[in-house]
Order: sequence, then structure tokens, then C-alpha cells
Amino acid sequence: MGDSAEDIRRDVQTIGRIDAVPMLLRVVSETTGMGFAAVARVTDGTWTACAVHDRIDFNLKPGGQLDLDTTLCKEVREARAPVLIDQASIDPVYCNHHTPRLYGIESYVSVPIVLSNGEYFGNLCAIDPKPANVAQPQILGMFTSFAQLIALHLEAERNSEATEAALLDERAAGELREQFIAMLGHDLRNPLAAMAACGLLLDRQAGDPAKVRTIARRIDENARRMSGLLDDTLDLARARLGGGIGVRPAPVDDLDRALQAVVAELRDAHPRRVIESRIEVATRVVCDRGRVQQLVSNLLGNALVHGSEAGPVSLTATAADGTLTIEVANDGEPIPPDSLSKVFAPFWRSSTSANREGLGLGLYICAQIVGSHHGTLEVRSTRESGTRFTARLPLQAAAQAA
Repeated sequence: MGDSAEDIRRDVQTIGRIDAVPMLLRVVSETTGMGFAAVARVTDGTWTACAVHDRIDFNLKPGGQLDLDTTLCKEVREARAPVLIDQASIDPVYCNHHTPRLYGIESYVSVPIVLSNGEYFGNLCAIDPKPANVAQPQILGMFTSFAQLIALHLEAERNSEATEAALLDERAAGELREQFIAMLGHDLRNPLAAMAACGLLLDRQAGDPAKVRTIARRIDENARRMSGLLDDTLDLARARLGGGIGVRPAPVDDLDRALQAVVAELRDAHPRRVIESRIEVATRVVCDRGRVQQLVSNLLGNALVHGSEAGPVSLTATAADGTLTIEVANDGEPIPPDSLSKVFAPFWRSSTSANREGLGLGLYICAQIVGSHHGTLEVRSTRESGTRFTARLPLQAAAQAA
């Protein structure tokens, strides 16, 4: 386990789930006569209470922290050896130590909690403002046994959590595979059937060049559609297995022309739709040229599919203040508020759109491309303003993604 704030918070919760810990702390307190006993998570820089038994109003709750330099647990951690003090004010070693004076304590016990893999978890400790007869083998043996017992319970809890997380991940992966296979099979079936039908028509219309050309265009359209589905499938596999879609950033001086080419291609593919564009990128951009084109193509394609057919789709691309900003907007039914957080998930499809073609990977791939460029992608959707996707990519910092 790590030593981040999240790791420590998780460890506090884990100790809190071990039913035996409160009983062990109570036994420690009653056996020694000391008023405060605790299990502490101790790192190089922090001392955090995971569980406490407090009869002296020390006022430290689970999750509460002390400055490690003010505690004796620092010495215990560094030496990996227990410390037992009957009366600090007259102890030859600790009479002048700052910790007893700072907290007003006389008796003190602290033993390490070390896991079987050698990881230093923390300390089982007890304090009291009154002297106590604790520097004896029986007390040390009890604390050591209890520390070992806590370590065993802690490892069992961690293993249980890891197993449960693995099962959840495997279940989610299984559901994703089943969903993916079903959707891919369904969406490939249509263009395959269309191409087969076109093949039969070609055979019958071999003597009519005009009809042959029309059928050839249909074959080409369906082949492109199938190719797009397979490209999205490969991108999904790269993103899921490789930790993101790989990009190859390089200085690009003609990104404006590259984006205009994407707009022209989509205008040709959708001659009845209005695609408005304002592209002002008159500067060098360090990016993966092809992936940024794919980002814009996917965003525009999504807008064309799910936006109102009567309204325009608009693209705005600008470069200013060190940022490439790409916005794609469309009119039409807004995305439901409870779906806004899901739009970049794989296989998501809008419930408000009648068009259900495609695998629902376009926006997921957009998010992966933006993330690989160290950028951000957000969506806003209202009935009054329509739906707007905004991607922001750093003009230069993306070079570090290579």
C-alpha cells in the first residue's frame, strides 16, 4: 500500500472494520491501567489514529493526526523496536524528551505493527498522565502479540478487498465483452447484408453502367462504414488494454487546413445538412494531426447523427493563450442531465436520438484522444442552448505525451 492521503484514509477504514480491535484496545487499557490506547498508521511523515480507546479525554478520534515529530512513534518506526516507559519524568533516557512534556504523559508503550511482507504499518500504543508499571516482559509480550494479531487481521481485510475488487472488475469486463460482441455483431450485419445485396444487383445490372456506378457507391459507403466500426474497435482495444489511445505528437503548421478537410469530407457525406465552421488556427500546434482530425470528425459526426436535422451543426477551432479550443454544437433534444456523466463511456448511446447506428464508441474515443494530449473535454446540453462539446488541448505541452 502507498502513503498517500487516500491510502491512509483507506487504512483507517480497514482498521475500523476489524471487530477485534476495540476489544484489544480495551484489554490493553484495563491490563496496564493506562487511559488511552490506539492503533496508529505511521508513515515517514504522518501519524494517524485508526482506532482509539480513550478514558482520559485525549480528544483524538479515528482519522485524527499528530505531527510525527512530536511523537515517540517516530523513534519506534526508525528502530523497528518497542518503547516502554514507566515514568518519563525520571526515566534516564526520556526524562528530557519533548514528547512526554508536550503531551503531559508519564507512562508510555509503543510497539511496531509490521506485516508479513515487511511493510511497516504503524504502532499499537498506549499513554497515560500517571506512572504505570509497564516496562516488564509480560506487558511487552501482550503488546507484541496484539500487534501481530492486528497485522494478521489487516492483511486478511486487504486480501478480501483486493479479491472483491478483482471480482467486480472481472464481472464488469465480462459484461463489457458481452455488450461489445452483441453490438458489433448487430452493427456489422447491416452493411454486410447491404454489400451482399449489391453484389446480386451488380450481377443483374452488368449491362447498365449508370446503375453499376450507383451500386458501386453503395458498396463503397458500406465498406467505409464497416471500416469505421473496425477502427473504433481497435481504438477501444488499445484504450482498454494499453491505458489510453497512443498519440504521436509532432509540430503541425497546417492544422487549420487539416480541420477544413474534415469539414469538407462531412459536407460531402451529408449534402442536405448545414455545417458551419470557423477555424482560426494560424499557429504551430504540437499534436497528433491524424488523431485531432479524428476527434473533430467524431464530434461532428455525433452532432450530425443526434442533432436536429433542421438546424445547423457548427465547428469552432481557435488557438489562443497556449490552448487549442475546439467546439462542436448542434440543436435538438438535450442530453438528459442524468446521462451527461455517461456520454464519454464506451457503448453509450443517446436515449433521445432515433438513430441507434454505431457502437457508441465515438465520444469515448474523443475523450481518450483529448486525454492523451493532456487536454480536457466537456459537454453542456440544454433545451435553450443545444448541445456543445468543448475540447481544450495545450498547444505545446502535448509534446510530452509522445
